[in-house]
Amino acid sequence: MEKKQETNKGLGIHARRALAYVVLCIVTFFCLFWFYVLFINATRSNGEMQAGFSALPSTHLIENWTNLVHGSQPIFNGLINSFVVAALSATLCVYFSTMTAYAIHAYDFKLKRFIYPFILMIMMIPTQVTALGFVKLVSGLGLEDSFIPLIVPSIAAPVTFFYMKQYMESSLPLSLIEAARIDGSGEFRTFNSIVLPLMKPAIAVQAIFTFVSSWNNYFIPALVLHDDKKKTLPILIAQLRAADWLKFDMGQVYVMIAFSIFPVIVVYLILSKHIVQGVALGSVKG
Repeated sequence: MEKKQETNKGLGIHARRALAYVVLCIVTFFCLFWFYVLFINATRSNGEMQAGFSALPSTHLIENWTNLVHGSQPIFNGLINSFVVAALSATLCVYFSTMTAYAIHAYDFKLKRFIYPFILMIMMIPTQVTALGFVKLVSGLGLEDSFIPLIVPSIAAPVTFFYMKQYMESSLPLSLIEAARIDGSGEFRTFNSIVLPLMKPAIAVQAIFTFVSSWNNYFIPALVLHDDKKKTLPILIAQLRAADWLKFDMGQVYVMIAFSIFPVIVVYLILSKHIVQGVALGSVKG
């Protein structure tokens, strides 16, 4: 009887595992299918796409790329601009959000109970609500066509702070900080030499999220940047799509979208090891 129950239990485990693999395969297919469609369409001409969907690649990739490079959009300037803004935004956001989370986690002060929910309340404010005042401030400071308004505000990132604070509560014991202080370590040295290495998985997760969010950001850069040489890739893609019907070419649009995705893929591959580790530790410890 016991042997039969163990057999049934083993079959149940295998059935659940098989079901999990099937679901994961289905989810993976739907996640990757749209990338496949994107790269297939990048090889097709505008006329072929007007004719309908095709699952097979065509022969117009080089032609689409040549037309894009020799077109009116400064795509390489846009690539550099997007990378500078996204990289600096991710670096500043992760560093200062981690520092803020460390201050609230490691120190006791009167407003500690008030500051934490106040920062979380800021998460509820949509960007569109403050956009008009932000643009007036940028214009008043003479910072239009500058990357400063796109980079500096990323220092204050409530979502990143919240994730870092939750991660610290489970992975950064206060006894370790006290031991460093007893050994004579200064606060900045403790933070940079002890806290940041322990937070590496969480930093990698938030770095890629912030990088992708800044890379894909269209709303604020479109309000601040007016010079074509200063515009980021999302703005250039929107301008390419908004071309009049005589110049409109979906092949070029898809090539440019594919071109804009590659840097994000490279950054993800570089940080993927830490990202998977951070998500796994966060789910277990949370």
